[in-house]
Amino acid sequence: MSKKKSGLGKFLAGAAIGAGLGVLFAPKKGSETRKELKQKFDELVAKAKEIDIEEVKENVENKVNEIKAELEDLDKEKVLKIAKKKAKDIETKANELLNYAIEKGTPVLENTAKAVKEKTIEVTKQVLAKLEK
Repeated sequence: MSKKKSGLGKFLAGAAIGAGLGVLFAPKKGSETRKELKQKFDELVAKAKEIDIEEVKENVENKVNEIKAELEDLDKEKVLKIAKKKAKDIETKANELLNYAIEKGTPVLENTAKAVKEKTIEVTKQVLAKLEK
């Protein structure tokens, strides 16, 4: 859990720094800049409170388990037509996992989800190539 928290912490720190720099370099009076900076930090804190770590964890685990189950089924398929449909379903689930990670704004999950997606596509292509021979 500490890795997840540190990933979330890095995300929040990066977002705060980005918001702060954007506001600080805007051509406005100091009092206006400080007011906008405070608003941006308040928005960031509100968004951070909306993130449900357990929900994110559960959804990622479910998607990964779905992908694993689909991959196991794909190995058992004897017919190329069915294997191609399964491969497409797996790619769709990998895309859903990646989109979910992006939506939740967690770079650690996003990078891992991208890797899962790429590996999933690679494995499905290998299986399809074997079936086509």
